[in-house]
Amino acid sequence: MRFFSSEYEKEKAQHKKELVRNEFKVVGKYNIPLIKKQNIDVDKIKPISFVDTKKEDEQNKHKTVHFFTHDWLFDKVYERADESFERLKQYYALFSPDFSLFIDMPLALQINSVFKNRWCGAYWQSLGLRVIPTIAWGDERSFEFCFDGVEEGSIVAVCTYYREHDKAAFMHGYNKMLEVIKPSAIICYDKPFEEMRGNIKYILPTTYEWTKNLNWQEKAKFEYDKQNRNVIVYDTD
Repeated sequence: MRFFSSEYEKEKAQHKKELVRNEFKVVGKYNIPLIKKQNIDVDKIKPISFVDTKKEDEQNKHKTVHFFTHDWLFDKVYERADESFERLKQYYALFSPDFSLFIDMPLALQINSVFKNRWCGAYWQSLGLRVIPTIAWGDERSFEFCFDGVEEGSIVAVCTYYREHDKAAFMHGYNKMLEVIKPSAIICYDKPFEEMRGNIKYILPTTYEWTKNLNWQEKAKFEYDKQNRNVIVYDTD
């Protein structure tokens, strides 16, 4: 056991640990942390946005936390992982955080987004939580690393939220994901595209829960407005 001669040495060691982030098994060319395959009952997955989580959330602890929102609203789960864990540990399961992979981002930042996604998942698993890897991709260049850190046959999550006008690029990555990961089930946040293959479970975005009560005519109008970007969204999803 190592003993620290001062609080300074202890603090320095902690900062190094937060910087290096090498405590989990890694895979691939870029040493992406591995999220292990877990048996999770997909029928129990009821989404709650990270921004709606809170301490001692008895009403929602049966739900699964998603991060399909702006990165700056959940950066803390990586930057202050121990602190965030105390709030997240009460929920049924967690999707790994959906850090952005925009095609106009430098490739180094895209790799970093995948690293942070998988590191959080590996960290939560190491503390006994259920984790479903969220898979995202940019253009074809990202295929070299964006599927790393996920075991073949895992349950995964993808997001089609407002991707209607980018469907071709989405489907290119989606089909590559099927080829590489061969997921046993796919949790799709928002309505899946007709072209999507696989064992897909569709979950309604938090923003659109109010549409559950619409009749078929109202729902058809909503789908038309959403596809044409005429839907005004007031929350942070």
